[in-house]
Amino acid sequence: MKLVRDTWLIFQRQFQLLIRNPVWVFVGVFQPVMYLLLFAPLLKPALRVSTQAEAYKVFVPGLLVLLAIFGGLFQGFGLIAELRAGVIERSRVTPVHRLALLLGRSLRDVVSLIVQAVIITLLALLFDLRVFIGDLLLAYLMLALIALMTSAVSYGVALKVKSEDALAPLMNTVAQPVLLLSGILLPLIYAPGWLQGVAEWNPFAWAVDGTRALFAGDLGNDKVWQGLTIIAVLAALGVFWAARQFARSVR
Repeated sequence: MKLVRDTWLIFQRQFQLLIRNPVWVFVGVFQPVMYLLLFAPLLKPALRVSTQAEAYKVFVPGLLVLLAIFGGLFQGFGLIAELRAGVIERSRVTPVHRLALLLGRSLRDVVSLIVQAVIITLLALLFDLRVFIGDLLLAYLMLALIALMTSAVSYGVALKVKSEDALAPLMNTVAQPVLLLSGILLPLIYAPGWLQGVAEWNPFAWAVDGTRALFAGDLGNDKVWQGLTIIAVLAALGVFWAARQFARSVR
């Protein structure tokens, strides 16, 4: 149980740092809220739906996945600052489990993401969005797995490049095609056939489709379980790879 105890200790430390400066939670949610308030009202004619509530059922799930992807992919910048301050270096002389150094930080990122997702969901309720609580919790599980995967990968890459100048363009290069090929802003059913074919190789497209099905109350939709399975496997692989980078960094 040493791993669990050490993970909890790292999580507490990282979460305390977040609580001391909670402005970052609201900074992270600001852009999605602007999309929710200023962009979503334009979608009713574009999506050819009869009510604004139906448009929000399509848009909000994609917006939440967007938040999970981008919120996780850019967590590595904080780790680079810790590297520069010698925090990771000092971890070499502690008995803390090496995997806990990653899991504690990633769990902090997951909790932060869920808080932001709850804020956006509550705001969307004001625009007549309605979703069953069970389906919503399962959608949050999907978001948590995405945040776990993307933050772990971001930490692993940060330990590799050790420079914000290298990390920023690399993460942007990855994030841009992922965004465009996942149908986050608009469903890919409106895209040309060749683009839909390419998007099928994007795991986040499956996650977006699964999350939209949950918000639509379609729990039995195959996309839900396919998306959860794909993202869970990728999250496990991402954590495994990033944990190896942490282990090498604190030898």
